[in-house]
Amino acid sequence: MMMFNEVKKSMQWGEETLTLETGKVARQADGSVIATLGETSVMANVTFAKSQKPGQDFFPLTVHYQEKYYAAGKVPGGFFKREARPTEKETLTSRLIDRPIRPLFVPGFKNEVLVMCTVLSFDGVNDPDMIAMIAASAALTISGAPFMGPIGACRVGFVDGEYILNPEIDDMHNLRTKPEQRLDLVVAGTKDAVMMVESEAYELTEEEMLGAVTFAHAQIQPVIDLIIDLAEDCAKEPFDFQPEDYSELYATVKSAGEDKMRAAYAITDKQERTGAVSAAKADIIAALTEDQRADTNLGPALKKLESAVLRGDVVKHGRRIDGRALDQIRPIVSETGILPRTHGSALFTRGETQGLVVTTLGTGDDEQMIDALTGMYKSNFMLHYNFPPYSVGEVGRVSGPGRREIGHGKLAWRALQAVLPAPTDFPYTIRIVSEITESNGSSSMASVCGGSLSMMDAGVPLKAAVAGVAMGLVMEDDGSYAVLSDILGDEDHLGDMDFKVAGTENGITSLQMDIKIAGITPEIMKKALEQAKAGRLHILGEMSKALTGAQEFSVHAPKIETMQIPVDKIREVIGSGGKVIREIVETSGAKVDINDDGVIKLASNDAEAIKRAYDMIYSIVAEPEEGKVYKGTVVKLVDFGAFVNFFGKRDGLVHVSQIENKRLNHPSDVLKEGQDVWVKLLGFDDRGKVRLAMKMVDQATGQELAKEETAEE
Repeated sequence: MMMFNEVKKSMQWGEETLTLETGKVARQADGSVIATLGETSVMANVTFAKSQKPGQDFFPLTVHYQEKYYAAGKVPGGFFKREARPTEKETLTSRLIDRPIRPLFVPGFKNEVLVMCTVLSFDGVNDPDMIAMIAASAALTISGAPFMGPIGACRVGFVDGEYILNPEIDDMHNLRTKPEQRLDLVVAGTKDAVMMVESEAYELTEEEMLGAVTFAHAQIQPVIDLIIDLAEDCAKEPFDFQPEDYSELYATVKSAGEDKMRAAYAITDKQERTGAVSAAKADIIAALTEDQRADTNLGPALKKLESAVLRGDVVKHGRRIDGRALDQIRPIVSETGILPRTHGSALFTRGETQGLVVTTLGTGDDEQMIDALTGMYKSNFMLHYNFPPYSVGEVGRVSGPGRREIGHGKLAWRALQAVLPAPTDFPYTIRIVSEITESNGSSSMASVCGGSLSMMDAGVPLKAAVAGVAMGLVMEDDGSYAVLSDILGDEDHLGDMDFKVAGTENGITSLQMDIKIAGITPEIMKKALEQAKAGRLHILGEMSKALTGAQEFSVHAPKIETMQIPVDKIREVIGSGGKVIREIVETSGAKVDINDDGVIKLASNDAEAIKRAYDMIYSIVAEPEEGKVYKGTVVKLVDFGAFVNFFGKRDGLVHVSQIENKRLNHPSDVLKEGQDVWVKLLGFDDRGKVRLAMKMVDQATGQELAKEETAEE
């Protein structure tokens, strides 16, 4: 009896072999696929409820991506030695998988769906996040769920004008230290269109970025074909789902309240508009029968009415709910230096969206330690985004950062990465905190603008200022569409696209796109990028008004200086058991951080403390120069001369014949221990011992005597 009904499909994809297999593991899941690229394997398991929960008025899709440390042959850190709460990478990857698959479920499907992706094997070369997207797509495609996929996904790099398919992890890590690597782009899409884009870029032009997206879409076509080939052999029967027909209910809702809804959306102020929309909904509900009010499709019907009112005016008349033109940016006010004790601060206000963004500069001790499958590494740049309920005039439970806050913070982090100074030029740890104090669309882009301003206020020597803008799309059934600049919250909620672009005057540093319809064409994307560039340049001009003079380094920030020592001297500076470096820290009062390359960072609010530490380290690692005069101290007298400590802790011998220009019976005739003397370094003997002399140096002034003055009397 055959226990397993295995199906396996493989193909050559770039430099590696991509394999999809099912039928052996997790057979009770609705769909289970293990995707392998190289030696990185990810298992995706899909389950979905066969009925909708009573009263359910939204689509409950949950995506969990998990990295198991055994996949890389590692034991997790921490006390419990097991995987605990999701890491930032796991949270971001869960969002990455969710975004392209969510719009592809049949409209009206509200049964609960769970997608779990588990990293089983990791080769250190192929990033499992993109493989997880492929595995999830394949598992959904064979599960029988009403999923209008499949999708494919890939990562794209950009080196010397050439696009690279699925670059290795090491090539994508810490891009700002690799000037030849200019892009880390992840794209997901269907056969016909792009669904999702996520990127970190280094001032790419709009043409280069569009070319990367187009290249990626072409490269995922064979992946989609492979998933279809797999599904033809093992897909389950499609789930019998027919969306409920609520056209009659919608017609009643529209008749009862279209005029009121249209009047509500004509109000430009957000708070007033929100109140008017709520009142219009209440009037509509009051006009319905009891059975109509109990219908679970009432929520979708009301949303459909809102959408029809907003979208129709935008596409047909070019009229937005706040009265702006399609490409018009809301009024902007930028301020810096608004907090007295912080290292850098900025208040960025664009319309009814506002971010209070604060920069803190720290030392090497403040770097973030990140434990990942690839190993432990440090990050000296952090950006944390907070979205409290009061920012949208609501009450709510306050807890730790959610997936949305982590995702928005990472988007702003990516946008600012490209303009940071090299760690060797600016040896500080930088932490940015964006407090969203008001929100009506694109608070992540406000964090980019405010983050750029606050770092400049702190004196961080950025390569250029960065601004960001969120673009929207409204597309009608007949193919007509409108691209919107600087979208409002309602335009995001009821529109078809959220397309965020950040960058400098010279190019794009980050691009994120989410689509709610079945993808967009290259023509639409090109128009959105061009319109976004105009908006970005306008915002940069408004931001420049807040930076009228030279930005001084904060007096409250720690001062850091760096010095380079030979690698073979590191052990001497640290000392046995860290004894020497502890003494340097205690004596000087400065923080001392040494890396494996011999770069030492000295940090303190007191410049004198840094100088003391520098001098102490220099005395350990520097070598004395032959022929130079040094001041020293007699530490020991012996019959044949005197030992003098003359260069930090370095000792040398002044032979009795080199003390004075006359014969001495014993060095103690003219010297005593503890006495300060001037010595000249004559050189080193065959055993490396230092040879010093006093008789050719004026002991009063430290000046070297002329040769005739040193001749023996």
